[in-house]
Amino acid sequence: MDSLKGKTILITGGTGSFGKTVTRRLLEEGQVARIVIYSRDEKKQHDMRLDFKHPKLQFEIGDVRDPDRIMRAMAGVDMVFHAAAMKQVPACEFFPMEAVKTNVIGTNNVIDAAIFHAVEKVVVLSTDKAAYPVNAMGCSKMMMEKLMIARAQASAPGQRTVLCGVRYGNVLYSRGSVVPLFVDQIRRGEALTLTNPDMTRFLMPLADAIDLVLHALRHGKSGDLSIHKAKAATIGDLARACLKLFSANNEIKIIGVRAGEKLHETLATAEELSRSEDLSAYWRIPCERGHEFDKYYVEGRPEVGAIDAFTSDNAERLNVSSIVELLKTLPEIQQELGIH
Repeated sequence: MDSLKGKTILITGGTGSFGKTVTRRLLEEGQVARIVIYSRDEKKQHDMRLDFKHPKLQFEIGDVRDPDRIMRAMAGVDMVFHAAAMKQVPACEFFPMEAVKTNVIGTNNVIDAAIFHAVEKVVVLSTDKAAYPVNAMGCSKMMMEKLMIARAQASAPGQRTVLCGVRYGNVLYSRGSVVPLFVDQIRRGEALTLTNPDMTRFLMPLADAIDLVLHALRHGKSGDLSIHKAKAATIGDLARACLKLFSANNEIKIIGVRAGEKLHETLATAEELSRSEDLSAYWRIPCERGHEFDKYYVEGRPEVGAIDAFTSDNAERLNVSSIVELLKTLPEIQQELGIH
């Protein structure tokens, strides 16, 4: 954490699950000088201000879609966590241009402002849905990654700002997570609704996502994408684990795979792994060879065909008991169970 000593950190979308958790972590470490929470929801900012009551926090109302506003908010900032995004698959499916405005154009605005103010490092947060995307949310996040990489490759000589990113799977109990839905259905005595019990998803506590982002902040080079080697589980086992955790016997109802959903997710593509660096818990995916058209056309990667993508189907699989133990580590579940 010495790399953060005396630094000012700006977190876009800072009132979300990630923003609040990383803010608490940074304040507990006590190294940072100031944390700027940038978001457009004044109610969430008010609630967060009352919850933290910390002199190092500064709240800025604004939207990443507004280039002038993010430019002003970026003044005096040393490092950026870019977490602001449209994340819900149905919303992005119904309104894809809104996803583009926030996830792609908004990211470009953040990068422009960071480079203008000579920010040291920007870490953009992405999702497993960006790898081999099949829905609008995943496509917009893929374009966000491509934008970050292209801007890193095309950086002007002497540019100070390092642009890098992270990609991780489903964060348990974050917005859009199925676990709060299951818990609510259990509490109401309703059937647990599953799309397909054999569907697999990567599972990780928010603390692991924070570790990944801080890893990228400390070690990420320009154009790097850091990917967490997450474990996975079937949705059927996740539902059964929730029932076991609450000693419930609710019915399980199969509703079928919805539009824009995959049976299995991908965290790292075969193409990315062919140029990856194995860092034990993470992969480092460096950007391609450079911003040169000639190299793009003549330099290939013959080893790609021999490598499998890292998917939720071939990742280490958690069983029901393992999922129960993982869920017990979540503060939200501990609160639901009355564990202190």
